[in-house]
Amino acid sequence: QVQLVESGGGLVQAGGSLRLSCTVSGSIVNRNAMGWYRQDPGKQRAFVASISSSGITNYADSVKGRFTISRDNAKNTVYLQMNSLKPEDTAVYYCNAPWVLTGIGGFKFPWGQGAQVTVSS
Repeated sequence: QVQLVESGGGLVQAGGSLRLSCTVSGSIVNRNAMGWYRQDPGKQRAFVASISSSGITNYADSVKGRFTISRDNAKNTVYLQMNSLKPEDTAVYYCNAPWVLTGIGGFKFPWGQGAQVTVSS
């Protein structure tokens, strides 16, 4: 079974940066679109960014110009570089392989434990 392991979260001040990593068991990153999603307590999971198997990227309006999604197929890893962080970016961040590149639709694999990102003002 495919496993998704997110890492790189932490506590950062507003304006700071973090880089999240999502390591995937098995050589699937190069054959699937991958995405990052976030969830606040008591709220539904929300789309953040995605990258297609051909490298086309999509971003939620709230993170455009600040976040960058990338992939390293050799390492089976997807990254999310987050710059100019804001308190409203505070959430648990998850990765997965979506059936559609934007929004929240179906996903191919079980969710991992996520990475907590906390941005202080």
